[in-house]
Amino acid sequence: MNIVADLILAGALVAVWLTAGLLADALPSARSALDLRRRAGLLTAVVAGGAGVFVAIPLVTGLLPGDSAAPAAALAPAVPALFVLVATLRRVTQVRRGAGAFAAAPQTPVPPALRAAAAHPLILVPLQVTGLATLLSLPIAGGLVTVPGADLAGIAITVVGVAVLAIGIRAGLRHSRLSVQVLAPIGRSRRRAPVDSR
Repeated sequence: MNIVADLILAGALVAVWLTAGLLADALPSARSALDLRRRAGLLTAVVAGGAGVFVAIPLVTGLLPGDSAAPAAALAPAVPALFVLVATLRRVTQVRRGAGAFAAAPQTPVPPALRAAAAHPLILVPLQVTGLATLLSLPIAGGLVTVPGADLAGIAITVVGVAVLAIGIRAGLRHSRLSVQVLAPIGRSRRRAPVDSR
């Protein structure tokens, strides 16, 4: 078993997906439409890199002699990563296109609706859950946890489950707060509408 190679592969997986989670968290705080478009493009590139690491793991371990724990270690984050590729990436692309509509005026502040779309839980939660799930791959790749069945794996899955719940609640509250800001200007314009004197 080549523990060093397994740890390098698992470490690459952790680095890429944790970076994607941090970028997703910073996406709604962009100062301009151009900045939002840049951030969304960078996030798309990092997610593509994360998918590339998933593909590279079985290829690299197939070339190395002996058994490898890296493919088993990559199974934990594979499910949320698949969700990212199917659903989250499409939403990030929509945000990027929406910000691209302001290409003629790149310093335009981010419209509230676009900021709320960037803070959508289906963008933030899957990326951060994938990043947390990759942390489980490190003890598996290092040989500290055997799959299936270790008590430590059960504890780690429970901790990740609680963290996923906390991330989901935080993302939902953040999206709700930003969605209210989208509707606030509509309410103000209705109140200020001129009264027809005829």
